[in-house]
Amino acid sequence: MKSLQKILAILLPLTTVFIIYESCKKSDLDLLPHGPTEAAYFTQESDFTKAVLGVYAKMDDWYWYNGGQSFGATSSGLNMLLLPGDDITCGDQNAFEIFGSIDPSNYLINYFYQIAYQLIARANVVLEKVATVEDGVYVTPNLKDYHKGEALFLRGFAYYYLWNFYGTSPLDTVRVTNSSQFTPPGTTGTQLLDQAITDFTDAAALLPVSWDDANRGRVTRNSAYGMLGKSLVFRASFTNTTTDYTAALAAFNNISGVQLTTLFDDNFAFDTENNSESLFEFQASQAFGLDNVWLPNDFDNPVGNISVYWGFYGGPAAVNYGQARFVGTAKLAAAFDANDPRKAFTLDGDGNILKYITRDKLDQVATGSVNNYRLLRYADVLLLQAEATLQSGGSTSDAIGYINQVRKRAREMVPAGTAPADYSTSETDKATIMNWIMNERLIELAGEGQRWFDLRRWDKEGIISLDNAYFSSIVSDKMSFQAKHIFFPIPNSEMDVNPNVKQNDGY
Repeated sequence: MKSLQKILAILLPLTTVFIIYESCKKSDLDLLPHGPTEAAYFTQESDFTKAVLGVYAKMDDWYWYNGGQSFGATSSGLNMLLLPGDDITCGDQNAFEIFGSIDPSNYLINYFYQIAYQLIARANVVLEKVATVEDGVYVTPNLKDYHKGEALFLRGFAYYYLWNFYGTSPLDTVRVTNSSQFTPPGTTGTQLLDQAITDFTDAAALLPVSWDDANRGRVTRNSAYGMLGKSLVFRASFTNTTTDYTAALAAFNNISGVQLTTLFDDNFAFDTENNSESLFEFQASQAFGLDNVWLPNDFDNPVGNISVYWGFYGGPAAVNYGQARFVGTAKLAAAFDANDPRKAFTLDGDGNILKYITRDKLDQVATGSVNNYRLLRYADVLLLQAEATLQSGGSTSDAIGYINQVRKRAREMVPAGTAPADYSTSETDKATIMNWIMNERLIELAGEGQRWFDLRRWDKEGIISLDNAYFSSIVSDKMSFQAKHIFFPIPNSEMDVNPNVKQNDGY
C-alpha cells in the first residue's frame, strides 16, 4: 500500500503537468505584450509629453479626495500637510495635532514618503529618456528643454517636501536599473534640500515663461525661481548662511509678470484659479473645459476633474470619516487687526477656516472639491523677500516695504480702508521687523500648509523656541511636542528594507 502511495505521489503531479502542457501548448500562448513596450514607446515627442504628465499625475496622491484609498479622507496627504503648526487645530485623535503618537508605523508617515519616491522615480525615467532621445524625435522648438525642466522641477519639489518632513532619506538622481541601487544610504544635513536647489536652478534655465491655455498649470520659469528662492531661504535658516539669503533674493528678482490679485480671496476660489498671483498650484479641475493634464493619467490625456478634500475645513464630511474639523487657533484669531479684511475670508465667528470653501464648487459626492490647492503664490514670495533682505543685512526699509505690499492689498479690498496699516519703514530693530514678518506669514498664509515648515526652520535658527504652548491647540492638555518632532520619523516601509538608512534621533 505504501509503495502504491509513493507511485501515485510521483505520477499525479506529472499527470497534472502533462494535462496543463497539452491544454496550454507554447504554440497556443499569446506571448506578445498587449500595450506599448518601453523600447517601442519613446519614438515621438507626444510620448514624452505623456510621460511628463505622468510625473505630475503622481502628485494627485498627496492632495486628492481619498488619497488613493477607500477608507476615507484621513488617508489624504493633506492631513499631514495642513495640520502641524500654530495656525490650525483640531481634536486629540490626530497624531499631527498632539505629536506624541507620531511614530515610524504611522500610515501617513509611510504613505507620503512612498508617494514622494514614486514621483522621483517617474521624473528620473523622463530625465533618462530625454537625455538619450534620438535626433529628430523632437520637432517642436524648445519642447525637449521644457520637458527636462518639468521633470527637474517636480523631482526638486518632492525633495523639498522630503527634507521638510523627514530631514534625511536616500537621494536618487538616476533611474534604478540594478540591485546595487536597492539600498542607497541616507543623507545628512541639508543634502535633500541641496538637491532640490540644484533641480530648481537647472529647471529655471529650461522652463518656458508661460504655457498656452491647453496646458495651464504646468510649471514655468517663475515656478522654478519661486521655489528656488524659497528653498534657499529655508537652507539659510538651518545653516545661518548669508550667501543663501543673497542668492534667494537673486532668484526672486528673476520672477516677472506676476502681481498680487486685487482680492485676497481670489486665491482660494475655483473660478479664479491660475491667476496673476499663482506661481504653482495643484490642478484639481480642468481649465476652461480643456484637458486636465494633472489627472492620474498613466501617460494618457483624459479630460475631467480631480477631487481635493477640503472637508477638513468644510465639515461635516470630516466628521463622517472620524476626523475632527480643522479650525483656526486662538493665536490666529488674535493675530489679525480688528478691521483686517482678510480675517472675514479666513475665519468665521466660530473660528472655522473659510479659505477654499466659501467660494468652492463641490464635486458630485459633495465632499470633494474642484478648487485648486495653491502651492506657491506671490504673497508668499514677497514675505520671503522681506526675510531674506533682513537676514542678509540688506535695507530694513526695503524689507518692510515687501511686508507692506501684502498689507496694502488687504487694506485696499475695502473702499477707503485703513487696516491693516503699513508698518513704519523707519523701524531698524531687526527683531521687531522679524516679528512683523512672522506674524504676516501667519495671517496671510494661514491654513495653506506653509506654517509648519516655517516654524521648524525658525526654531532651528533660534528665532523662536517651539514648545507645547506655542501651537495654541484646543487640546493643549494632550500635546506632547518634543525636539525630535522637528523631523518626523523615517517610516517603517524604508527602515524594514534598507539597512543603510539611519532612523532620526528619538524614534
